[in-house]
Amino acid sequence: MLAAYAVSQSASDPLSGLEVGERPDPQARDGWVVVDVRTCALNHHDVWSLRGVGLAADRLPMVLGCDAAGIDPDGNEVLIHAVIPSDGWNGDETLDPRRTLLSELHDGTLATKVAVPRTNLVPKPAELSWEQAACLPTAWLTAYRMLFTNSQVQPGGTVLVQGAAGGVATALVQLGAAAGIRVWVTSRDEAKGEQAVALGADRAFASGQRLPERVDAVMETVGAATWSHSVNALRPGGTIVISGATSGDAPAKAELTKIFFKQLRVIGSTMGTRDELQKLANFVVAQGIEPLIDSVVPLADARDGFAKMVDGQVTGKVVFAA
Repeated sequence: MLAAYAVSQSASDPLSGLEVGERPDPQARDGWVVVDVRTCALNHHDVWSLRGVGLAADRLPMVLGCDAAGIDPDGNEVLIHAVIPSDGWNGDETLDPRRTLLSELHDGTLATKVAVPRTNLVPKPAELSWEQAACLPTAWLTAYRMLFTNSQVQPGGTVLVQGAAGGVATALVQLGAAAGIRVWVTSRDEAKGEQAVALGADRAFASGQRLPERVDAVMETVGAATWSHSVNALRPGGTIVISGATSGDAPAKAELTKIFFKQLRVIGSTMGTRDELQKLANFVVAQGIEPLIDSVVPLADARDGFAKMVDGQVTGKVVFAA
């Protein structure tokens, strides 16, 4: 099968370890199936894997990718849920301390075929194109859980999204606007802020800019660079939902006094469940949301998509046609 896979890792030159070529077809274990991939999508997780984060070197070569949609052995159109619980785990798979994502322990989705547990298949709504479907399982699912499961913000409330234009941030804007939530965004790039407004954000602000009023929740994926601003942007009793720390996880000021005095909630959020992926797909269809797609390129040209992401030139999802 054709696949994009990691053969080595480099923190400074991640693309040096990327190969696009033939790999052995996957074999299904008990309870697993092989899905013929129609579309798959790129995530920052894939670049971090090439940098040596989250993927052990002794597991190389490893097919990369967490996002995909395709055809199961019974001919059904499906989305692939990327969170793989450990054997015997019951309940919310995101709480399993031994959980992995596809491409961490088992080969991932950037291929023409992928083996996954049968229980990780979600029916693809017919209304979703293959390209749209491939956008949902990672960044969009992360955003869905942050906003609807963990923030506790109701329609009419206000949410601040730190760092416009990233995959999760873009999904948060589109999902929040569709749900009747007022979404504000911050960005170091004025053009990216304007694009977020075009997608449904109410207003865009420069990174660190004082807001006209305090918000009900902050969606935090940036980390150290925006942490103090996030704490200060919240109303008393508000919530920070954090699903990443791309600028580092050690802020200069932890702001602990403000957190306890204002009785703020700090909630960690990681990916989502299979049931949440199903609800996300249904919500996207019901609301007529069209996930923002940066580009669609053949899987054989996957290196071009990786290069755009490494250079920070991606807005929305990069989708590969398998």
